[in-house]
Amino acid sequence: MIQKRYVRPETLQALMAATRGPDHLRQIFLKKGAKMMIAWVSRLALVALMATAPAVAQDSGPEARPIYKRDQWLPKSVPTSDDGLRIPVPADFDAPKGSFVLVGGRLFDGTGAPARPATIVVEGKTITAVLNPGDRNWPEGAVVFDVAGKTVMPGLIDLHTHLTFLDTASASSVFSAANLSSAESAMRAVQRMAIYLQAGITSVRDVGSHGDVPFVLKRRQAEGALAGPRIFAAGQLITQTGGHGAIHAFAPGSPEVTNGNPNSMARIATGPDQWREAVRIQFAKGADLIKLASEYTQEEVTAAVDEAHSLGLPVTVDAETQYIDMAIKAGVDSIEHPLPRSDAAVALMARRGIASVPTLIPYRLISRRSGGYYGTPSRRFELNETTIMEMAKKMHRGGVKMGIGLDLILDAPAHLPGAYINELESFVDLGFTKPEALVAATRTSAEIMHMGDRIGTIRAGMLADIIVIDGNPDEDFAALRKVTTAFVNGRLMLQDGRIYVPAHEEVPLPGAR
Repeated sequence: MIQKRYVRPETLQALMAATRGPDHLRQIFLKKGAKMMIAWVSRLALVALMATAPAVAQDSGPEARPIYKRDQWLPKSVPTSDDGLRIPVPADFDAPKGSFVLVGGRLFDGTGAPARPATIVVEGKTITAVLNPGDRNWPEGAVVFDVAGKTVMPGLIDLHTHLTFLDTASASSVFSAANLSSAESAMRAVQRMAIYLQAGITSVRDVGSHGDVPFVLKRRQAEGALAGPRIFAAGQLITQTGGHGAIHAFAPGSPEVTNGNPNSMARIATGPDQWREAVRIQFAKGADLIKLASEYTQEEVTAAVDEAHSLGLPVTVDAETQYIDMAIKAGVDSIEHPLPRSDAAVALMARRGIASVPTLIPYRLISRRSGGYYGTPSRRFELNETTIMEMAKKMHRGGVKMGIGLDLILDAPAHLPGAYINELESFVDLGFTKPEALVAATRTSAEIMHMGDRIGTIRAGMLADIIVIDGNPDEDFAALRKVTTAFVNGRLMLQDGRIYVPAHEEVPLPGAR
């Protein structure tokens, strides 16, 4: 039975007056007093808010806990490792000896400020000062690099790499142990690290590589034993049986035999408990972040995000359509690729600060090489050069934070630096200015990795990840083809456009005369 509701005449008069204008409002205030009018205007405002912002009204927050912060237990006075784990270390941990200055150059510092003349001072692994031209207040004995006529800027960041991914030759050779051999996986990665560095990329986020290889390479690079970009490693990609990337965890045609290869670049999990355990396994290896991929249930993705966040690790996800909704509900920190999602999902990404790494260039390469993304149930939707740009534009218009990632697999790293330049040009097509695109490639991408306090900008106190370019990349991206010098963690690793390896220094024999 429908219950009838009646409205008193004076109430109706007040409501009508509230919708007409100030004269009627004044009359009501005079006749009935301000209290009744304020109550009705407040109700009308609430109704209007609910009608115009349904996404806000429906957002009850993520299911998983937020990333656990240890700031109260680890104050800034305690030195910690320069990665996602922030483990206490000695003050000079992994720092080279000595100091150097970059004099006479044009500084694009990555903060969003216009380029300007400046001198950069580095001691050990840290930028200690940014001086005005002519100021010579640097340590005695510092090595001086004359960079007149060149641009000095933060090293570029690639948020989506798979350093050990199969190359075309190993994937097609019957003699290859590409998926089983950690040594072969490491050799592929070392070769690619050199290519990335020559393209001006000083940090990579590896979101799925073979076995313990990315962790070993991360340590060797940080020690200065291996030239290449910093590595922030996720370890294995975590997915379900039949999920995206699951084929890497079992022999084709045998999905019932999983996780038998310790060198696999993927780990299959079933049920919330196994998804938590898969996260813990990557953490035990030294992961800086966790990478998930659809498909999964809501309970599984929430369990994985909750476990990662409890360990202090951010989570990124390769997902599409309904799985993006589940990932947002769980509380992931970033979402890879320009795959389909609803307007409501985009709005929630922006509201919750969930970043996008759109990776436009790999889909462009796939479309141009093969005509489309074929043969996988994880891409059951329209996907072409038009759809990826439309989705990226929607996210940019919606206020979603966006960083640069390339996802170059097989032989695609050979397209560097052109592939990186193409991604930057795509960001301009989305509505970024050229300087804003470079900020996305440096500061913003560092923030997405939760490393914005250490890399991504050239400021006093930041780590010395610096590139020198013969040209003005903030005006013409093509200048990125002329990276002449690169320092990673204060170490010279690229000189005259070539990988720099310092000469061996002989250690005297014990008791030698």
